[in-house]
Amino acid sequence: MRVRITVAAALSVALSLSLAACGESGDVGSSGDEIVGIAMPTTKSPRWIGDGKNMVDQVKGFGFGATLKYAEDDPQTQVEQVQAMIDDGVDALVIAAVDGRAFKEVLGKAESAKIPVISYDRLLLDTPDVDYYATFDNEQVGQLQADFLVEQLGLVNGTAKGPFNIELFAGSPDDNNTKYFYDGAMKVLDPYIDGGQLVVRSGQTEMNKMTTLRWDGVRAEKRMNELLDSHYETERVDAVLSPYDGISLGIVKALKAHGYGDGGKDLPLITGQDAEIPSIKSIIAGEQTQTVYKDTRELALITSYMVNAVVNGKRPAINDDATYDNGEKVVPAYLLEPVSVDKSNYKKVLIGSDYLKESDLR
Repeated sequence: MRVRITVAAALSVALSLSLAACGESGDVGSSGDEIVGIAMPTTKSPRWIGDGKNMVDQVKGFGFGATLKYAEDDPQTQVEQVQAMIDDGVDALVIAAVDGRAFKEVLGKAESAKIPVISYDRLLLDTPDVDYYATFDNEQVGQLQADFLVEQLGLVNGTAKGPFNIELFAGSPDDNNTKYFYDGAMKVLDPYIDGGQLVVRSGQTEMNKMTTLRWDGVRAEKRMNELLDSHYETERVDAVLSPYDGISLGIVKALKAHGYGDGGKDLPLITGQDAEIPSIKSIIAGEQTQTVYKDTRELALITSYMVNAVVNGKRPAINDDATYDNGEKVVPAYLLEPVSVDKSNYKKVLIGSDYLKESDLR
């Protein structure tokens, strides 16, 4: 079952468990000899650069050493990096997978070596050898994106009835989160599509028609161009469901190439995720419309509490023990809360929390 508690409360619980793991003296962390292997997917996204830095800082705060590797979106490279970490005798692994299905064999070796494995934001699939999962409420991410669209179109409060044209994008097919984002969004959008208030002129509403390999903005731009050329010669698109900021910016490029945002042809509503600086600048400029903020500092912190607990032979705090079935087991998880951000609240949410600085957005 899933139990919702606040981040502050969760971290209080996690800290108490971490303290208990190290004895009543409160000496959290390690003796300084333990090393955490951290495998991140790519430096092409600002988000993942930040995640890597946050994870290194947080595990060092517990007294652990850290080995950080980026795979540049190559699954085989990442498997080899994880294998090297196992060979080097790391004491725990934190993996944000390029391809969640690529690790079955190598994680069997981690299990044989008694190395605990924590799946970071992207679930490791088809393996029993993953111990815990730290992430955000991924279905809620999709719900926040879709809620924003129907609210801004006026469908919720009845100020508009439509029909409005909408096109739908999904994330990478090899990332388990893609399904949760899609499911969350479609729970909101399906009733409006079925009722005719939202029209997907391309007819592409199934997830496998919408996916964007490696979350790549260039691929998204290409697909958006194709949709506009094929279905919008005499129609306008009013909204685009985009699951990630990098995809959103690719969509914006395609729309602008087709005359949107120029003269009397306004850009459609466009969602996103991760509150990356280029997208916040785009939101301020009136191009991308919304993003979902996930405070990756909190994700790194809760993951580091997990590391500290498992290295010391304790069970970390979790708040979901039913949702994330990876094909071999239900992986105990801790879910953090995402937040919808647009032009009206980015200063309060992002700058007010010191996630970004005003100077970052100049």
